[in-house]
This record gives sequence, C-alpha cells and structure tokens, in this order.
Amino acid sequence: MSSRNFISLCRRKPSESSSSTPTQYPIPPQNARVKPKLLTSIILNRAPILTPTPTPFERAYYAYQARLRRALFNPFPYDFYFKQGSILEHRFTLEERKRERIAFGREFGVADELDKEKAAANKAAVEQLAEQEGESEEMMPRIHPSDDARDYKSLDRKGKRNLYLLLQENEGIWRFPEGIVKKGELLHQAAQRDLLAECGEYMDTWIVSRNPIGHYRPPKKAPSSGKPQPEEVAFFYKAHIMAGQARPNPETVKDFAWLTKQEIESRVPEYYWHGIKDMLSEH
Repeated sequence: MSSRNFISLCRRKPSESSSSTPTQYPIPPQNARVKPKLLTSIILNRAPILTPTPTPFERAYYAYQARLRRALFNPFPYDFYFKQGSILEHRFTLEERKRERIAFGREFGVADELDKEKAAANKAAVEQLAEQEGESEEMMPRIHPSDDARDYKSLDRKGKRNLYLLLQENEGIWRFPEGIVKKGELLHQAAQRDLLAECGEYMDTWIVSRNPIGHYRPPKKAPSSGKPQPEEVAFFYKAHIMAGQARPNPETVKDFAWLTKQEIESRVPEYYWHGIKDMLSEH
C-alpha cells in the first residue's frame, strides 16, 4: 500500500466505516429502579427464670458424684462448731442424715437411731426452730398458674423456656415489633424508637448490640397503579426485657403474646417463619 492511500484511509470519517460505529444501548428511565425500604425488627426476649429439669441421665450422674464425694471427703468436725446437746447440733445431724440417705439410700443410718423417742424429740425441736427462723416455708411450684390458665400475656409462664414478644396487627397477622428506618437514622436507633412506639414505655429493655443478628426479605408486593413497589429488607435486633410489661399501641396492634419458638411457628405465616426460625432459641 502506498503512503498516499494509507493517509486517505486514516482521514476517513467514522460514519464511512461500519466497523467503527459505536453500539447504542437504551437508556433506562430514571424511576425504573426503586430504592428498597429498610425496616428494623426487634426480637424481644424474656430469658428463662427457672433452671431446666435434669434428664434421667443427668440425675443418675449427679447422684453418682454425690456418693463419691460422701465416701471420700473428711468428716466434718461438728463438735468444734456446735455445742454438745444443743438444738443446732441436732439440726446439723438431721440434715446430714438426710443428705446421706439421698446419696446412699433411704435405709442408710436407720440402725444407728437406737433411741427413737429422743430422735423424735430432737426432730420436733429442730422443726420448731426452723419455723421460728422462717425456714419452714415451702418452695414455689415450678408450674405457674398462668401455665394452667394459658395466659399468653404473662411473663411468668414457661419459666424454663425463652419467651419472645409477638404482636398481632389489626389485619390478624402476627409479627415481631418493627418499623421503618427514617432518613439519616442509624439502624439500632430506629430499632429502639420502633420498640418504644409499638410496645409502649412501660418496659425496661436492653438492645444487646448495635449490629443486627440477621435480616429478612419478605415477598415482593404486586405493582400498584402500574408502579413497582419498593423491596423491603428487615434487620433484626436482639433485646431483653428487664422489667415491666408490654402495652402496645392500640391503633396499630390488636393483640400481643409472649411465646416460645414452637408456639411462634403455629401463628406466623410460613414465609415469615423460614426467615426468623434460625434466630430463635430451641430452649
């Protein structure tokens, strides 16, 4: 190729070459993408107030360990701490016999009680002393009356389980307390404000962290008047109730309940349950 032909080829206009024509892409409209709507939801927890009932294996293990300790420990020098023949000495002896029978069996030490009348008198004196000192009070039962009455609003029910506050909207849908994040507001601040707005100010609560423990995307809503609805994203925060009781806003909340994880599953929609079940405790 001559130099003249090469220069003329370089001076050719872009429109004259089909290979140099830029590709035209359609410009999307400004409102095609709608910003998502951010929500904060609070998983308000009442921690267990009773220790769990031990399993048969745990009871057997604890009993075996108690027998080992009883068999290997040094005798307690009660004659140094208690006056001989005093009521306190008799009380310690009776309590020690009770602990030994729990460890070694009901018949342990029965043969050592030679004088039954004296043993009965000492027992009566010890019971009278315990009554005077207020030690004869019976322990409260592990089942609260609210369990028998199925009072789902009581914080005393299900003492061995974790309870969570669930709200029922006026439309009948159950959910956790939630609200919309305002512009310029931090997520944990919105969570505190929404909890106060929906559940009232008659609770002493504590939000565990500024970081959410999970998030959830509800199903997309159908377009309204031809306009796409914004996608919703809910961030969940863990909180504990220290005192007080929930008093929801009657304008937005129809009812409330303190429920276990299994009870929540039967009340919330299926898609909501699959989004929150891993954030709740099994116990």
